[in-house]
Amino acid sequence: MKSKFTSDLRKEKQLSQLMDVYYLNKINYYDTRRVHDIKNQMAGIDLVFTHKHTNDIFNIDEKAQLDYVNEDLPTFAFELGYYKEDIYKEGWLYDAQKKTDFYSLATAIYEDEPDKFTSCKITLVNRKKLLHFLELREITKKVLEGYCNANIVLHGKLRLKELNARTEGYLYFSRNNKSEKPINLILKLEFLIEQGVAKRLV
Repeated sequence: MKSKFTSDLRKEKQLSQLMDVYYLNKINYYDTRRVHDIKNQMAGIDLVFTHKHTNDIFNIDEKAQLDYVNEDLPTFAFELGYYKEDIYKEGWLYDAQKKTDFYSLATAIYEDEPDKFTSCKITLVNRKKLLHFLELREITKKVLEGYCNANIVLHGKLRLKELNARTEGYLYFSRNNKSEKPINLILKLEFLIEQGVAKRLV
């Protein structure tokens, strides 16, 4: 287990170096600073973007599809909950303790050799706009909890009446193949961009 943890940390560091290059080249009006203290990272802050002229500050939480290297998935998993030592924990999407302003989602991560990442896509998602949009679609934390409580043994995909499963999104329960048994709201990235809650950086 320790070796996998070490490997994951190494991959995250390699990817963050690549993403920093993209930020430097693509974000003209903001200075970017990585956050290294655990307290802020636990609050959903991996980077801080500071506007060069107005000094406006935005907290960025990086999420990456490191389980799908060399694949270009059209979706991203927004965590609703998971289990730790058989105790249910709230996921990062609705966690009120998080201070995240934007998610920086790394997808289509490609490597030429092990742990040497050469390219990825980055999609910036405005957290406040995302939650507001979901609420307009009548997808609230309470509604999603209702779906979860009604499907307590389901493993796999669950269609929601509020979303088109093919073009927008669905729920996914990983009860049998992952130790933490995460419950995720799977959303199509192009759909989020079309709705104005996300923007493709690169």
